Amino acid sequence: MSNIDEGAIRQAFLDARTHNGWLPKDVPDDVLHSLVELVNLGPTSANCEPARFLFVKSKEAKEKLKPFLSEGNKAKTMLAPVCAIIAYDLEFHEQLPKLFPHADARSWFTGNSEKIRETAFRSGSLQGAYLIVAARLLGLDCGPMSGFDNAGVDEAFFAGTSWKSNFLCNLGYGDPSVLKARLPRLAFDDVAKIV
Repeated sequence: MSNIDEGAIRQAFLDARTHNGWLPKDVPDDVLHSLVELVNLGPTSANCEPARFLFVKSKEAKEKLKPFLSEGNKAKTMLAPVCAIIAYDLEFHEQLPKLFPHADARSWFTGNSEKIRETAFRSGSLQGAYLIVAARLLGLDCGPMSGFDNAGVDEAFFAGTSWKSNFLCNLGYGDPSVLKARLPRLAFDDVAKIV
């Protein structure tokens, strides 16, 4: 395959699973700091880094989140050590003078709300995917999900800000005893072509 360590490939993809059950083990704050530092190294359009992360850990914060979760996501999220709200910042371009200093990249977005939203959502989604892979490499298990009221979450957690929720991802140490068999995946010819 490549010179990448087989163990890392197994940990990030081959053995990794989406978890719905969690062991009662805390995720230390320093692990979350390391996670964000790794995520921010992944490529984004013009290095714009529009993703924003709110790590919901406390009982009070989880109770605040609970009413906005679909019924099937409530129990597993309340048991997870952390629920990350992966959001994107509609004012990300204000950071471009620092993040992309060799061009006037802020001007590419100023006054163009459609381009701002499209770029924030696309690159923010990429960063959300980086979060899953980086979390797995740091030894965490992940349970990414939609199935929540975005507008409610935005009002409860991001009111008065330029942040908008994208998706959620439970983080912690998964309980392997409740895993089901891995579901099928599409074959190369079903999803890809080489031209």
